[in-house]
Amino acid sequence: MFTTVIGGIASQGLAKKIAKRLKAKYLNSEIKVFPDGECKITIYGKPRGRIIVVQSTYPPVDSNLIQALALISKAREYSSKIIAVIPYFGYARQDREFLPGEIVTMKMVAKLFKAVEASKIVIVDVHSKIALKHFKIPVENISAVSELARYFRKLQLKNPLVVSPDFGGISRSREFAKLLNTDYTALVKRRDRKTGNVEIKSSNLRNASGRDVIIVDDMISTGGSIIKAAEFLKKQNCGRIFVACTHALLINNAEKKIRQSGVSKIISTNTIPSKTAVVDSSEIIVKAIS
Repeated sequence: MFTTVIGGIASQGLAKKIAKRLKAKYLNSEIKVFPDGECKITIYGKPRGRIIVVQSTYPPVDSNLIQALALISKAREYSSKIIAVIPYFGYARQDREFLPGEIVTMKMVAKLFKAVEASKIVIVDVHSKIALKHFKIPVENISAVSELARYFRKLQLKNPLVVSPDFGGISRSREFAKLLNTDYTALVKRRDRKTGNVEIKSSNLRNASGRDVIIVDDMISTGGSIIKAAEFLKKQNCGRIFVACTHALLINNAEKKIRQSGVSKIISTNTIPSKTAVVDSSEIIVKAIS
């Protein structure tokens, strides 16, 4: 089957890698931003066959989301088979009504992808599995844990301990630890829903002294949870602290703040381009597409 890959502005590097693995035709897109903030999107070339649109929706989330929808809508004019690869999917945290009156934005976003007639959506490590239930079209959520663990296997780590910053991510840490043939644990975290403040209350952490620690999470936004976890782990006299995540948003100088808390290195995938994005996610994405 002939395949065309269209790279959205937010994910052109990753889109090119996906096209190369698929031996597909690659088309670039370009945007022109008007003074009032509107953007005009242009695709260079004529897509045909199965079309894959690649566009993460990291900040500016709304702008990148609109661009993803526009690219899918345009691609639909050329093909009935449109796969939307949204490596990082914004709004996945807004999957339910936590406090009275909150809008479940993910439900609305899911309707938009159906409206532009995407045939299938591929996401990497969605923040909430509940978010996937809002879609009325096929969605495949894939894990980058194997690729991240492969990177850490190459490092010379001292008796590594894999740590989840909360119990919500314990299955991810369990899988990561299994791939490294080591053990894992989870910290007990409490987040104030109104203020967003994070507190590490207690933990079942045992025997961390002298061990290199890998804090594993799906995404890092402001880094508040990671910083609290690192400060707590330092008090346990652990060795070096590393952070592994799929999506490194790193908002408001978060990388510097995380390093100041005692973290030696942050490792992320290229679902979001940044200097920490040293792990390639194109292979697992291509497997999901194929």
